[in-house]
Amino acid sequence: MHPALRALSTSVLSASLLFTATLPLQAAPKTTPTAANAAHPPGTAIASAHALATDAGLEMIRAGGNAFDAAVAVSAALAVVEPISSGIGGGGFFLLHDAKSGKDIFVDARETAPASATPAAFLDEKGELNRDRATNGPWSAGIPGLPAALVHVAKKYGRLPLKTSLQPAIRIAREGFEIYPRLERGYGSRRQVMERYRGTREVFLADGTPPTAGEILKQPDLARTLELLAEKGFDGFYRGEVASKLLAAVKEEGGQWRADELTGYRVKEREPLRFQYRDWAITTAPPPSSGGVAIAEMLQMLSGWDLPKLDAAQRTHLIAEAMRRAFRDRTIYLGDPDFVKMPLARLTSPDYAAGLRATIHPSKATPSDLLPGQPAPLEDDETTHFSIIDANGNRVSVTQTVNLLYGSGMVVPGTGVLLNNEMDDFALRPGTPNAFGVMGFAANAPEPGKRMLSSMTPSFIESKDKIAVVGAPGGSRIITEVLLGILGYDWGLDAQGVAALPRIHHQWMPDVISAEKGALDAETVAALEAMGHKVNAGENPWGNLQTVSWDKRSNTLEAGTDPRNPVGKAAVVESAPAR
Repeated sequence: MHPALRALSTSVLSASLLFTATLPLQAAPKTTPTAANAAHPPGTAIASAHALATDAGLEMIRAGGNAFDAAVAVSAALAVVEPISSGIGGGGFFLLHDAKSGKDIFVDARETAPASATPAAFLDEKGELNRDRATNGPWSAGIPGLPAALVHVAKKYGRLPLKTSLQPAIRIAREGFEIYPRLERGYGSRRQVMERYRGTREVFLADGTPPTAGEILKQPDLARTLELLAEKGFDGFYRGEVASKLLAAVKEEGGQWRADELTGYRVKEREPLRFQYRDWAITTAPPPSSGGVAIAEMLQMLSGWDLPKLDAAQRTHLIAEAMRRAFRDRTIYLGDPDFVKMPLARLTSPDYAAGLRATIHPSKATPSDLLPGQPAPLEDDETTHFSIIDANGNRVSVTQTVNLLYGSGMVVPGTGVLLNNEMDDFALRPGTPNAFGVMGFAANAPEPGKRMLSSMTPSFIESKDKIAVVGAPGGSRIITEVLLGILGYDWGLDAQGVAALPRIHHQWMPDVISAEKGALDAETVAALEAMGHKVNAGENPWGNLQTVSWDKRSNTLEAGTDPRNPVGKAAVVESAPAR
């Protein structure tokens, strides 16, 4: 292993694992090779953003379920305990690996645009983007996809009935959970919007005061909605009592949804995106995720250098330049594959990456405005992620969201369902940045039934001896978090070291390298600025990466949860493969 990777500071957030060579780093635990790699993991590993959700997944494993049953339980539990980040009023992507068949499946549960959501509906009288309508209330909400995904995954891939796998979430919603500081802070930042809506006030102001850390939040209406989903499957949410309340509330607040848009929602199974990086086979999210394409571009560009051997400034420069180029292509080309023809073979080709690599000057930044920004012919942590490997070798990587903090801010009365505000992820006004500062053009313009482009990037990486599951929240920064996580595994870090990595980010526009405080030292920042980069090196920590891995040589499992999030939980339990 390269000397620069031989120690990991006990305070990784103040360290600079990728970008400096000054702090000691701790190598991943050594393993003793066996005559042959193990056929099955020794148990189950789960990492999620909340201990109650991880425990819900483990409860399904103890009940005889597999990784897919655990995924349904974890997803639903997160929908209850992380309303700031996800919920059954939102959507997500489920990347699955079925060990028995060897097949990888990408379940697209992204929200869809209602017919009323035309670009003109989001412009004010001056023709400018109406930011309030795009991010708050019923107009900002797409048709939810997560409930359909829970039904689909449980029915097609799980062993347990939906009534069983949803039980932990129902119990937590009814009995309540302890509010943690992030929920309190997030509510404070969104309070003015959230308290516009009767249903939101009924949930979050039930005792007359805003949520406070340490209090117990009970959501009986959400428990009832989850019970209907458990009992009736798809029809428990998209038809009947819940659907009627959704339609009535959207109409009451001035929005326009139709019943057939709810009943017509379907998850879609898509072929995952695959490519090679050094000794790793990468399986990741295809469009309407932009993350997989961007990561394929970035890693294949970076494969031309031995990054650990470079000094901190040179390494950071190259990584930022790869990010810059991939985000430019994301902006120009990508959208819903059911509506947009994309040059995916070219964008993910090693030859295309080599061409982009040739445009990177080794010691000078490329100003973003010199990269063409016109259409060519042809996710703070307002999202959540969890990772699972079970004793049979099944794998799950799931990222789910309601978009911004507390989504649209609107809870539908009588349901507990907090609606997403994913319409802002469309290019509602071409060339105008969304809430994450990301621009888009015609490929990502809204159309009835279309899925908005996403940065969610659930991924698997596999070498001869190791398998890892990785993903993260963070808006547009999801993509670069996952990129750095894959690089961390490639450089020999263990799962917890990968989850704790300091972070940098560049997204083409705005033209700036963002870095967590402590991720880049003063000398490195000065060197980058001398190359022509603008650097913001003092940002607050971001992201909430969750990862699990299986070392097939030593037959050991690891789970890593992001130390930036104090309520997350990574767990490994021993168990035999199910017959």
